[in-house]
Amino acid sequence: MLIRTVEQFLRQYDMPATKFGRLAAHDPRFVLDLRMGRIPRPGTEKRVRKWMDDYSPDHVPPAFDAVTAGARGYEVKGFAAAGAFSHAY
Repeated sequence: MLIRTVEQFLRQYDMPATKFGRLAAHDPRFVLDLRMGRIPRPGTEKRVRKWMDDYSPDHVPPAFDAVTAGARGYEVKGFAAAGAFSHAY
């Protein structure tokens, strides 16, 4: 289950749940919703797990590649991602 992995990650890096949600999923309520029983879509779970694998205190990876997100038609922060993002988080 994703929530168990996330909880271990939060303890390991002493990170608040809302910070994790903002960084890993662009959703500050992500962990809180997981704790309440939210089941993320498979793609979301895969991206969050990859984000945790790539994380180190010295390097915070982006939650997802905006160009790839635009190619898949994801919506990013209320705007349709069309590959227009060129900055890193």
